[in-house]
Amino acid sequence: MRRIPVLVLLMASTTFAAPSQTSSVSFNKDVLPILQKNCQVCHRTGEVAPMSFETYASTRPWAKAIKQAVLKKQMPPWFADIKYGDFRNQPQLTDSDIQTLAAWADSGAAEGDAKDKPAGVDWPSGWRVKPDVILSMPEAHNVPAKGAGEIKTFTVPNPFKEDTWVSSIEIRPSEPSVVHHVMLQVPEPGQPVSSWGSPPAACIAAASHESFLESPIALGRNPNAQTAAKQKDFVILEAVYVPGSSFSDFRYYDSAKLIKGGGNLRLQVHYTPNGKAVSDQTKIGFVLAPQPPQRKFVMLAPKSIADPKKRIPAGDANFETRGVLEFADDAQVVSFMPHMHLRGKDMTYTLVFPDGRKTTVLRANFNFDWQLAYELETPIRVRKGTRLEVVAHHDNSANNLSNPDSSKEVAWGNLTSEEMVLPWFGVLVDKNADPERILAVRQTGCNAPNSIGPAIPVKTPNLPFGIPFPAPAGKKD
Repeated sequence: MRRIPVLVLLMASTTFAAPSQTSSVSFNKDVLPILQKNCQVCHRTGEVAPMSFETYASTRPWAKAIKQAVLKKQMPPWFADIKYGDFRNQPQLTDSDIQTLAAWADSGAAEGDAKDKPAGVDWPSGWRVKPDVILSMPEAHNVPAKGAGEIKTFTVPNPFKEDTWVSSIEIRPSEPSVVHHVMLQVPEPGQPVSSWGSPPAACIAAASHESFLESPIALGRNPNAQTAAKQKDFVILEAVYVPGSSFSDFRYYDSAKLIKGGGNLRLQVHYTPNGKAVSDQTKIGFVLAPQPPQRKFVMLAPKSIADPKKRIPAGDANFETRGVLEFADDAQVVSFMPHMHLRGKDMTYTLVFPDGRKTTVLRANFNFDWQLAYELETPIRVRKGTRLEVVAHHDNSANNLSNPDSSKEVAWGNLTSEEMVLPWFGVLVDKNADPERILAVRQTGCNAPNSIGPAIPVKTPNLPFGIPFPAPAGKKD
């Protein structure tokens, strides 16, 4: 897996010149407070970003890169089209903040007087939340330096003996450089151990019909009645970790997530070797809700809407996939999280209401290194029968700098070298509602092939970053 792009800095929506009085801008007085508020959540020791912005010594080499990132709008990682939707987690760095960062770089990036330095942020032991309960993989998993990647499933005892409401969940890989994603689920009795992201064995059935979860087809085996277990068109996820993601916080919508008590929890971890042999022992932190909420938060993960027999052609710069999800019960839509791989280009979510009205609620470009959730400022109420139309595009051309090999067609599957098209989204329902009744998935007109085929090897990228930042001061490319 490629390294996460650097400089998680929030930028404004306009470009401007630096102030004329640049010599008075210092790190301690002017820059550090901005970094503490907006950047250190990722740029601190032990976090996902590859360098810390906690001290002058660690930040100074990146002064010009910081300026370039904020002025050119390469950062922060935010890819939603501003014409659609209002999102509460959209970056909010002010024009003044950007001007200060640019002026600091232009004036020589001075440290300033130590007495102007603010107190350090009391980050909660590396966590972004202060967990009441911490769960860990039973032991570290060794990831080799090379290989096609693997998806491992770990079963761990449920720390909750009774049904428990939680207000936040944070998933923390100990070695994020090799972790493509982590999914947390409470498995149903008798549910097979499987990968949740690959395309289904056949077309997703019409609403209210059963379909298959992950199938032997997606793994290159022939299906039969003993190995392919019938499952729903979607799964319910308790929490997800992907590169660049934050923790799952349900408090904003006055909601919480209900974790069923007893049994086990299931962790699915997708590991991608990055050239260095390492080990990972992922942990999960839960923040308990102070009281039962009025609304239940549910993360719905529909199965891939892709037609598994239609591979992405070599060189195709705009391969389109469409799918329709239908609400089988009333709900409030609160968030979206597109998930694809290296050739992912964009995804659009459009609500079609029972009266025929259409509203595009998200149109976002996709960046494999920063797979963001888009959290609505105001929930959207949907009635039974409302449809969610999803349109996604993949870029398998040479113009896609993330593309491992534009000369080959691409299959659907779990490996990073293959592709996915997963329109995850979050909803609120009454605390007593049955989550299994929320969604039906519709797709027609396709049949499954006998095999998905071999994976395409992933090339090691030439740069450690997904965006070509200039070298820090004192270094050469």
